[in-house]
Amino acid sequence: MKHRIVVLGAGYAGAFVAGTLARRLSRTDTEITVVNAVPDFVQRLRLHQLAAGQAIENPQLTDVFAGTGIQLRPARVTAVDAERRIVTVADADGGGELEYDTLVYALGSHGDTSGLPGAAEHAFDIASRPAALRLRERLEKLDQRTGGGTVLIIGDGLTGIESATEIAESRPGLSVTLIARGELGARLSAGARKHLRRVCDRLEVAVLENTSVETVEAERVLCTDGTVLASDATVWTAGFAVDPIAAEAGVDVTDDGRIVVDRTMQSVSHPGIYAIGDAAYAIGDNGRPLPMSCASAGYTGTQAVEAIIARLTGREVRRTKLLYYGNHISLGRRDGIVQMVDDEGAAKPKHTGGRTAALIKTGVVKTSLWATSHPTFGMPKRKNRVTAEPRALTAVRTPDTPAEIA
Repeated sequence: MKHRIVVLGAGYAGAFVAGTLARRLSRTDTEITVVNAVPDFVQRLRLHQLAAGQAIENPQLTDVFAGTGIQLRPARVTAVDAERRIVTVADADGGGELEYDTLVYALGSHGDTSGLPGAAEHAFDIASRPAALRLRERLEKLDQRTGGGTVLIIGDGLTGIESATEIAESRPGLSVTLIARGELGARLSAGARKHLRRVCDRLEVAVLENTSVETVEAERVLCTDGTVLASDATVWTAGFAVDPIAAEAGVDVTDDGRIVVDRTMQSVSHPGIYAIGDAAYAIGDNGRPLPMSCASAGYTGTQAVEAIIARLTGREVRRTKLLYYGNHISLGRRDGIVQMVDDEGAAKPKHTGGRTAALIKTGVVKTSLWATSHPTFGMPKRKNRVTAEPRALTAVRTPDTPAEIA
């Protein structure tokens, strides 16, 4: 019987892991199925550009996985039975169930509006392509009317900063305001903060610092200090969450629903499950949790691949790097900031800004897309054979065994 590997999600992390496993494992005794809610790859790194009105490439997953032997199942994951090792999916034909021996959980994250009254009903987010397209449609209508309109961006994290500057540059007829809970760019170095402020001034992005939002209404936002801000389009970028599927399956998760994994990306409660990307709560080499990011997707995915192959082939699990170097922030199409961080996660004093930073960010985005669209490129051609019984490989271990802490 073939060892059945099911990968849930084909974002940056899931597509990479599925393709790499397909390249390195023999089809003779393994089969890989990828379940994804949509039939194409979504460039989440560029969804703020899509919302602003730009054209974004979306490769078809059938093309991405062509020649790999991977079975693609366009469907939405509705449940996981971690004890019976079954995934339940829904699609246009009614859905069904998929059995697995090894599960790679890469369902990512989505915008979280649960903590702000009115946000779910009246605010836009850009954590998914449908959400970004809804915002795009709204901005187009505002741009076409006399006098334009007012756009409020709530949250000055990376998503908020990129969204505000992108919209302001792409649609100069709109009035854009960025609402920051504290100081603008508080996690950046002093020089990077100054550069960000100059860019906001150049693009005429109004910034409200030390401001907290209390309620979102259809045409206005109420702040905790009593300020009332008119808004024709309110964009919420201040929080992300993961689907409750893992928690509902009884898998050990954090308070925000991310699967708790060991150093090899294996669930601490269910060794047959590996979590990667935004869905994983993984501790980096600096002793701190890896943040939700494309970079974390790459590092956690690489470690999961090494662990899965090693355990299937009876080898020792090789440790790969689990690092977070810093942030590449786009500020429209011609400007940006590259801010590296130290081992404590604090911004280093120096930064790169301007056109050079924009080119670096563009390179990161293009490389991520190319690597995802060519998941088997450069991988070893040798096909590894499974050498142990699948069920034995996923037997529960205690946390202090060598295999668990490898």
